[in-house]
Amino acid sequence: MAVVETERHGQVLVVRMNRPERLNALNRELRTRLAETWSAFRRDEGLEVAVLTGAGRAFCAGEDMKESLAEGAPGGHPPEIEDPFLSGALEKPVIAAVNGYAMGGGFMLVERTDLRVAVRDAVFEVSEAKRWLLGGYDHGHLANLPYPIAMEMALGFRFTAERFHELGFLNRLTAPEALVPAALEMAEHLLTLPPASRVNTVHMMRRMRPRVAPGLERLAAALHGHGAKSDLMESRAAFAEKRPPRFRGWDDPEDRYRLPMPEEG
Repeated sequence: MAVVETERHGQVLVVRMNRPERLNALNRELRTRLAETWSAFRRDEGLEVAVLTGAGRAFCAGEDMKESLAEGAPGGHPPEIEDPFLSGALEKPVIAAVNGYAMGGGFMLVERTDLRVAVRDAVFEVSEAKRWLLGGYDHGHLANLPYPIAMEMALGFRFTAERFHELGFLNRLTAPEALVPAALEMAEHLLTLPPASRVNTVHMMRRMRPRVAPGLERLAAALHGHGAKSDLMESRAAFAEKRPPRFRGWDDPEDRYRLPMPEEG
């Protein structure tokens, strides 16, 4: 069974993550197949818009913790080839059709899209803070939310689709059976626009989005190594053993008073 399934609807490509037994968690194979799919979509002159969704009851549960634990790769393996969707090199618009849980890296995928439709019972969460990781802040994927909402999200609170719709993060809410049709309806509207207008407008709007603050990449790199590395493995062991984690905190208690600053990163 392919971990990524695609369907062509004229000039629209529906991309479906297909690991329902693992809630479409991102393992090495899924990351690589997605990268290949986006690369092929970018090159295909007969395709202009994509819809990204998931099979089963989850959009994407983020990192495949089972694989990470087995292979000792916290944060998951990168794809084997460059992913133009994640790198920002994909010029064509992408619409998210969020069919369920969008957690961690799954939330990041939604944030990278241009338009977003979700079922009313979809759930969003950035889980990394619970695992002693930083949740992609070096990529700035929380930069497009109001500060107190981004803070709440960063600290591991869950958000419903209803709340995200009220906050303007989602364009539309639908019933499950209407999800992909609603995304395709939005895609069909995009296809009525002059091609140059569609591409240039999407490019301009993406450039207008809040960017990562100068130095944030270096700060994130510094903070990734700040604290107790044992807590990282403890969080994964607790997850695998289905028990509450027993965190130690900083390896050196004085480290809590020596947080790295961007200019020191």
